[in-house]
Amino acid sequence: MADRMPDPHSPDASGGPSPAQIRRGRRTALLLFLVGFGPMLLASLMYYTGWLNPTGHTNRGTLVQPVIPVQTLGLEDASGTPLAQRFGPRAADPQWLLLVAATDCGEPCQELLYLARQVNIALGKNANRVGRAAALGQVPAPLSERWDREYRLMERLVPAATPAWRWPEAIDPSRAPRLLLIDPMGNVMMQYGPEHSGKDMLEDLKHLLKLSRFG
Repeated sequence: MADRMPDPHSPDASGGPSPAQIRRGRRTALLLFLVGFGPMLLASLMYYTGWLNPTGHTNRGTLVQPVIPVQTLGLEDASGTPLAQRFGPRAADPQWLLLVAATDCGEPCQELLYLARQVNIALGKNANRVGRAAALGQVPAPLSERWDREYRLMERLVPAATPAWRWPEAIDPSRAPRLLLIDPMGNVMMQYGPEHSGKDMLEDLKHLLKLSRFG
Protein backbone atom coordinates (compact mmCIF):
# COMPACT_ATOMS: atom_id res chain seq x y z
CA MET A 1 0.00 0.00 0.00
CA ALA A 2 1.33 3.45 -0.86
CA ASP A 3 2.47 5.59 2.04
CA ARG A 4 0.07 8.35 3.03
CA MET A 5 1.18 11.95 3.04
CA PRO A 6 1.43 13.14 6.69
CA ASP A 7 -1.20 15.61 7.84
CA PRO A 8 0.67 18.75 9.09
CA HIS A 9 -2.23 19.58 11.42
CA SER A 10 -2.38 16.22 13.22
CA PRO A 11 -0.29 15.28 16.26
CA ASP A 12 2.92 13.39 15.53
CA ALA A 13 3.43 9.72 16.41
CA SER A 14 4.74 10.58 19.85
CA GLY A 15 1.45 12.25 20.78
CA GLY A 16 2.90 15.76 20.81
CA PRO A 17 1.60 18.78 18.88
CA SER A 18 2.29 19.02 15.17
CA PRO A 19 4.60 21.72 13.75
CA ALA A 20 1.55 23.59 12.45
CA GLN A 21 -0.05 23.55 15.91
CA ILE A 22 3.16 24.83 17.48
CA ARG A 23 3.34 27.70 14.98
CA ARG A 24 -0.31 28.56 15.59
CA GLY A 25 0.26 28.55 19.36
CA ARG A 26 3.21 30.89 19.01
CA ARG A 27 1.20 33.29 16.87
CA THR A 28 -1.60 33.27 19.45
CA ALA A 29 0.84 33.96 22.30
CA LEU A 30 2.42 36.83 20.37
CA LEU A 31 -1.00 38.32 19.60
CA LEU A 32 -2.03 38.16 23.27
CA PHE A 33 1.22 39.86 24.30
CA LEU A 34 0.74 42.66 21.77
CA VAL A 35 -2.87 43.22 22.83
CA GLY A 36 -1.91 43.36 26.50
CA PHE A 37 1.36 45.26 26.42
CA GLY A 38 1.54 46.82 22.99
CA PRO A 39 -0.09 50.08 24.17
CA MET A 40 2.43 50.39 27.02
CA LEU A 41 5.39 49.82 24.69
CA LEU A 42 3.97 52.28 22.16
CA ALA A 43 3.41 54.88 24.88
CA SER A 44 7.02 54.56 26.01
CA LEU A 45 8.27 54.90 22.44
CA MET A 46 6.11 57.96 21.83
CA TYR A 47 7.19 59.57 25.08
CA TYR A 48 10.91 59.07 24.62
CA THR A 49 11.04 59.98 20.92
CA GLY A 50 8.04 62.26 20.35
CA TRP A 51 7.01 59.94 17.49
CA LEU A 52 3.34 60.36 16.52
CA ASN A 53 2.97 62.89 19.31
CA PRO A 54 0.80 65.72 18.02
CA THR A 55 1.22 67.87 21.11
CA GLY A 56 5.00 68.07 20.76
CA HIS A 57 5.33 67.35 24.48
CA THR A 58 8.80 67.65 25.97
CA ASN A 59 9.47 65.92 29.25
CA ARG A 60 10.23 68.20 32.20
CA GLY A 61 12.10 65.66 34.30
CA THR A 62 15.47 64.07 33.55
CA LEU A 63 15.20 60.84 31.58
CA VAL A 64 17.10 57.89 33.02
CA GLN A 65 18.93 56.43 30.02
CA PRO A 66 19.12 53.53 29.86
CA VAL A 67 16.18 52.86 32.15
CA ILE A 68 17.04 51.07 35.39
CA PRO A 69 15.08 47.92 36.33
CA VAL A 70 13.43 48.30 39.72
CA GLN A 71 15.10 45.05 40.82
CA THR A 72 18.42 46.91 40.71
CA LEU A 73 17.28 49.18 43.55
CA GLY A 74 17.15 46.24 45.96
CA LEU A 75 14.34 47.79 48.02
CA GLU A 76 11.70 46.01 50.07
CA ASP A 77 8.74 46.90 52.25
CA ALA A 78 8.45 46.56 56.02
CA SER A 79 7.44 42.89 55.69
CA GLY A 80 10.50 42.05 53.60
CA THR A 81 8.63 41.74 50.28
CA PRO A 82 10.75 42.98 47.36
CA LEU A 83 9.42 46.13 45.71
CA ALA A 84 10.02 44.56 42.30
CA GLN A 85 7.17 42.08 42.83
CA ARG A 86 4.62 44.87 42.38
CA PHE A 87 5.51 45.53 38.76
CA GLY A 88 5.29 43.80 35.42
CA PRO A 89 2.72 41.63 33.64
CA ARG A 90 2.34 39.20 36.55
CA ALA A 91 1.55 41.85 39.14
CA ALA A 92 -2.04 41.93 40.37
CA ASP A 93 -2.44 45.71 40.24
CA PRO A 94 0.66 47.42 38.82
CA GLN A 95 0.89 51.17 39.32
CA TRP A 96 3.19 54.03 38.51
CA LEU A 97 5.28 54.93 41.54
CA LEU A 98 6.73 58.21 42.81
CA LEU A 99 9.69 57.24 44.98
CA VAL A 100 11.54 59.84 47.05
CA ALA A 101 15.10 58.73 47.78
CA ALA A 102 17.58 60.47 50.09
CA THR A 103 20.41 59.55 52.43
CA ASP A 104 19.71 62.54 54.65
CA CYS A 105 16.18 63.95 54.54
CA GLY A 106 16.87 67.63 55.09
CA GLU A 107 14.95 70.53 53.59
CA PRO A 108 15.42 69.58 49.87
CA CYS A 109 14.27 66.03 50.58
CA GLN A 110 11.26 67.25 52.53
CA GLU A 111 10.32 69.52 49.63
CA LEU A 112 10.26 66.47 47.33
CA LEU A 113 8.10 64.56 49.83
CA TYR A 114 5.64 67.46 49.81
CA LEU A 115 5.65 67.73 46.00
CA ALA A 116 5.09 64.00 45.56
CA ARG A 117 2.05 64.18 47.81
CA GLN A 118 0.60 67.28 46.17
CA VAL A 119 1.19 66.03 42.63
CA ASN A 120 -0.49 62.73 43.44
CA ILE A 121 -3.53 64.56 44.83
CA ALA A 122 -3.63 66.92 41.83
CA LEU A 123 -4.06 63.96 39.46
CA GLY A 124 -7.68 63.76 40.57
CA LYS A 125 -9.46 60.71 39.15
CA ASN A 126 -6.10 59.25 38.08
CA ALA A 127 -4.56 59.53 41.55
CA ASN A 128 -5.18 55.83 42.25
CA ARG A 129 -2.97 54.90 39.29
CA VAL A 130 0.09 56.34 41.04
CA GLY A 131 1.57 55.19 44.33
CA ARG A 132 3.94 57.02 46.67
CA ALA A 133 6.91 55.69 48.62
CA ALA A 134 10.10 56.89 50.29
CA ALA A 135 13.49 55.29 50.83
CA LEU A 136 15.24 57.50 53.37
CA GLY A 137 18.39 57.30 55.42
CA GLN A 138 18.60 59.86 58.22
CA VAL A 139 15.22 61.36 59.09
CA PRO A 140 15.12 64.42 61.39
CA ALA A 141 13.07 64.03 64.56
CA PRO A 142 10.55 66.77 63.62
CA LEU A 143 9.77 64.97 60.35
CA SER A 144 9.40 61.63 62.14
CA GLU A 145 6.98 63.20 64.59
CA ARG A 146 4.67 64.53 61.91
CA TRP A 147 5.07 61.67 59.41
CA ASP A 148 1.82 59.88 60.28
CA ARG A 149 -0.07 63.12 60.10
CA GLU A 150 1.32 64.43 56.80
CA TYR A 151 2.59 61.35 54.96
CA ARG A 152 0.63 58.39 56.24
CA LEU A 153 -0.14 57.29 52.64
CA MET A 154 3.54 57.34 51.67
CA GLU A 155 5.04 53.92 52.25
CA ARG A 156 8.52 53.60 53.76
CA LEU A 157 10.90 51.27 51.93
CA VAL A 158 14.26 49.94 53.10
CA PRO A 159 17.29 48.38 51.39
CA ALA A 160 17.44 44.59 51.34
CA ALA A 161 19.84 43.19 53.92
CA THR A 162 22.70 42.45 51.52
CA PRO A 163 26.31 43.56 52.15
CA ALA A 164 26.80 44.73 48.55
CA TRP A 165 23.67 46.91 48.40
CA ARG A 166 24.07 50.39 46.95
CA TRP A 167 22.15 52.82 44.75
CA PRO A 168 22.85 52.73 40.98
CA GLU A 169 25.25 55.56 40.17
CA ALA A 170 22.89 57.27 37.69
CA ILE A 171 20.30 57.94 40.40
CA ASP A 172 22.45 57.94 43.54
CA PRO A 173 20.65 60.18 46.08
CA SER A 174 23.78 60.64 48.19
CA ARG A 175 24.71 63.60 45.99
CA ALA A 176 21.21 65.15 46.20
CA PRO A 177 17.75 63.80 47.05
CA ARG A 178 15.85 62.47 44.07
CA LEU A 179 12.24 61.78 43.17
CA LEU A 180 12.19 58.71 40.91
CA LEU A 181 9.35 57.84 38.55
CA ILE A 182 8.89 54.09 38.06
CA ASP A 183 6.56 52.82 35.35
CA PRO A 184 4.17 49.84 35.80
CA MET A 185 6.59 47.52 34.02
CA GLY A 186 9.18 48.20 36.73
CA ASN A 187 11.51 50.66 34.99
CA VAL A 188 13.02 53.70 36.69
CA MET A 189 12.49 55.98 33.72
CA MET A 190 12.71 59.55 35.01
CA GLN A 191 14.09 61.49 37.96
CA TYR A 192 13.50 64.89 39.51
CA GLY A 193 15.47 66.96 41.96
CA PRO A 194 14.94 70.08 44.05
CA GLU A 195 15.46 72.10 40.87
CA HIS A 196 12.17 70.78 39.44
CA SER A 197 8.75 72.13 40.30
CA GLY A 198 5.52 70.34 41.11
CA LYS A 199 4.21 71.59 37.77
CA ASP A 200 7.05 69.79 35.98
CA MET A 201 6.15 66.50 37.63
CA LEU A 202 2.42 66.93 37.14
CA GLU A 203 2.74 67.72 33.42
CA ASP A 204 4.91 64.67 32.82
CA LEU A 205 2.63 62.34 34.77
CA LYS A 206 -0.55 63.58 33.12
CA HIS A 207 0.99 63.01 29.71
CA LEU A 208 2.24 59.53 30.56
CA LEU A 209 -1.05 58.44 32.10
CA LYS A 210 -2.87 59.67 29.02
CA LEU A 211 -0.65 57.56 26.76
CA SER A 212 -0.54 54.47 28.95
CA ARG A 213 -3.22 51.80 29.09
CA PHE A 214 -1.24 49.64 31.50
CA GLY A 215 -1.16 50.74 35.11
